[in-house]
Amino acid sequence: MTATDDSLEALDPAYVADVLSRPPFVQISGVCNVRDLGSYPTTTLNLITKPGYAFRGAEVSNITEQGVQQMRALGITTAFDLRSDPEIQKYCAPIPTIEGVQIIRTPVFRNEDYSPESMAKKFELYASGTTEAFMKLYSQILDRGGSAFGIILRHVRDRPNAPFIFHCTAGKDRTGVIAAILLKLAGVEDHFVCQDYALTRIGREPDREKVLRRLSKEPLFAANAELALRMLTSRYETMQATLSLLRDKYGGVEAYVKNYCGLSDDDISIVQSNLVASTKARM
Repeated sequence: MTATDDSLEALDPAYVADVLSRPPFVQISGVCNVRDLGSYPTTTLNLITKPGYAFRGAEVSNITEQGVQQMRALGITTAFDLRSDPEIQKYCAPIPTIEGVQIIRTPVFRNEDYSPESMAKKFELYASGTTEAFMKLYSQILDRGGSAFGIILRHVRDRPNAPFIFHCTAGKDRTGVIAAILLKLAGVEDHFVCQDYALTRIGREPDREKVLRRLSKEPLFAANAELALRMLTSRYETMQATLSLLRDKYGGVEAYVKNYCGLSDDDISIVQSNLVASTKARM
């Protein structure tokens, strides 16, 4: 299954602005693709994912002073950075100082995973645009990311009243995988997890040109912008396949969290409880 042509076209700016102005999207000036993982229905009656607690986004390197104030208003006190040193340096996207926010480095990949050979293979997979290629990439994220994801999950276990944001560079792949893990632990049905993932197609649109400029410096993409655009795809079907992968290869989300993130059954129960809120309390 290849990326369809219409998934590569630029979106209408008015449509993008309208969608970004409404939940689950959240405005943090200078940070792209931010949204709240709260208010999704779960499989338990009268329980939804906790609003205003877990936020996902793209890199926060260019956050503005207004963005800092917006982050503070959201109550965010911790930011988990899933990026590794080589990409921070390559894209000149340093870790900012945000007053009142602790930034915790939680890289998914090791520095050696960014060797020219490794990156060439990754870019070839992204450029193919197929669901099968994305499953190879997301399997790498799941295989490598257990330690990083475990740090985020322990925050949920230990600090249920301390809102946080997690991000990678684009807020799509590594961020999308841990977002799916959190939503599935909370008891959210696959459909809504896939919908959340697909929203990145709109959420990333304001940074479209910046991303393409970055990718144009890579030999594989320099002469073919369409290949670069395929790297930006965020299709519902891709997350559907990822959730199937999580079940078939890793035994499901709870087994993955135990085997790769090092959480116990008791830890998982606490995390699940801390990720949800009662709809009755909001009436």
